[in-house]
Amino acid sequence: MSSIYSFTSSISSISPLTSPRKSFNYNNKYIPIIHSSLQGTVAPSVAEPLLLNAVRGEDVERPPVWLMRQAGRYMKSYQILCEKHPSFRERSENVDLVVEISLQPWKVFRPDGVILFSDILTPLSGMNIPFDIVKGKGPVIFNPLRTAEDVDQVREFVPEESVPYVGEALTILRKEVENKAARLAFSQPKILHALLQKFATSMAKYIQYQADNGAQAVQIFDSWATELSPVDFEEFSLPYLKQIVDTVKQSHPTLPLILYASGSGGLLERLALTGVDVVSLDWSVDMAEGRRRLGPDVAVQGNVDPGVLFGSKEFITNRINDVVKKAGRGKHILNLGHGIVVGTPEENVAHFFEVAKGIRY
Repeated sequence: MSSIYSFTSSISSISPLTSPRKSFNYNNKYIPIIHSSLQGTVAPSVAEPLLLNAVRGEDVERPPVWLMRQAGRYMKSYQILCEKHPSFRERSENVDLVVEISLQPWKVFRPDGVILFSDILTPLSGMNIPFDIVKGKGPVIFNPLRTAEDVDQVREFVPEESVPYVGEALTILRKEVENKAARLAFSQPKILHALLQKFATSMAKYIQYQADNGAQAVQIFDSWATELSPVDFEEFSLPYLKQIVDTVKQSHPTLPLILYASGSGGLLERLALTGVDVVSLDWSVDMAEGRRRLGPDVAVQGNVDPGVLFGSKEFITNRINDVVKKAGRGKHILNLGHGIVVGTPEENVAHFFEVAKGIRY
């Protein structure tokens, strides 16, 4: 069975759908669902999905596989949908569109996780931080937070009120799959800490909300972690990541939490200190070295270079096998070291999944 993943922002995350514990049997393979947003979500079943078993260190026949940004711009079906619905926020906040986009790669590739199509900025409107995503420019925060007064205006995030469409989409996806399958930091650190505390509290609630609505696993993205020196990471990021993880584990102790920070080779040991179940490696870290540095108790995810998907099928196959061999048996989720790049040939993505799902330990 596939798992359902959800991603969260600020600190972004993937989370598994946990209740009810059911799954979809596709040719005797159980597949989880994945949600993408500031946080991510995955949903388990009576027979646990391959991905969840791998995270827990149980004996599995092969590494589970899903790809960051597996739902999105490289797919022709998504490009056609964008012509009809050009607004990214409409596509990520309309329940019907979210479900349709989330299922596009599931229907074609049958990955071991289904991503809930969303954005890491989704919670901001509910926190009184107006924003938009402008085509060709990206995210725009209309009123950047620079003063203590600005931070005072930030509300605590209440997902049931602000993003009910996320819960609705996760519930629908669960059924579908089951039935078928830094200047501020240095100039005004007190203000930044106040803001980060609000984000941490809100993101923990957001992850819990997603898990309650069917996510089986959550991936947290710390998009700015590698802009910090190790000592500043320990002050401005690590405590809040730990707070999120600790809070979620109190209410959802079996929910797998994955942490991804691009370019984090210099921070691997510190990422493990957050208490997450899985550390996702980007492609700049050798998988064998990452395993050695993280130790046997932490599962790993990754970490094929996204650029490899522009190569020949033989080249793609060799790089997949190299990563799997270096990761060793168990506690490994096969993925890219970053999201799929725009323009990636869709047939090469299909080949990636075909090779990955044909691997046997």
